[in-house]
Amino acid sequence: MYAVIRAGGKQYRVAPGDVIRVEKVEGGTDGVVEFPVVAVSAEAGKVGVHADARVVGHVMNEGRGAKILVFHYKRKKQYKKLRGHRQSFTAVRITEISSGGQSFKAPELVKKEAKPKKVREADAETPAKEAKAAKGSAKKKAAPKKAAKKPAPKKR
Repeated sequence: MYAVIRAGGKQYRVAPGDVIRVEKVEGGTDGVVEFPVVAVSAEAGKVGVHADARVVGHVMNEGRGAKILVFHYKRKKQYKKLRGHRQSFTAVRITEISSGGQSFKAPELVKKEAKPKKVREADAETPAKEAKAAKGSAKKKAAPKKAAKKPAPKKR
């Protein structure tokens, strides 16, 4: 089942579980938004308008889209103007479409569990690392310095 809804001056074809980006929408109670329905497809191949049709969505997040640069230019007149614009959006997940006594719901989202943080031991606490560090520093101190290269004889 799918429905055609109207939001922000545009029309969207949605099904239960779809996530759509619409223009900024005020979240209703607890982030639940209801959209006006244009058409509903209850059965395969049949599209119509039902008086009791309703589409309900849940607000996932809000943000701003990519920047669009608006550049005005008039040749030979030394006129240039550059402006930027970022359109606000609301990402909505369609949770339910109901029409004619039938109701189609989206499956519940599974929340991911946070991974436990790894505990790192301090480098100085382990005796093996201390021994390696002591050997490395002893080798560096005991190594003799290399003799500097002599300059080449001058040509006459």
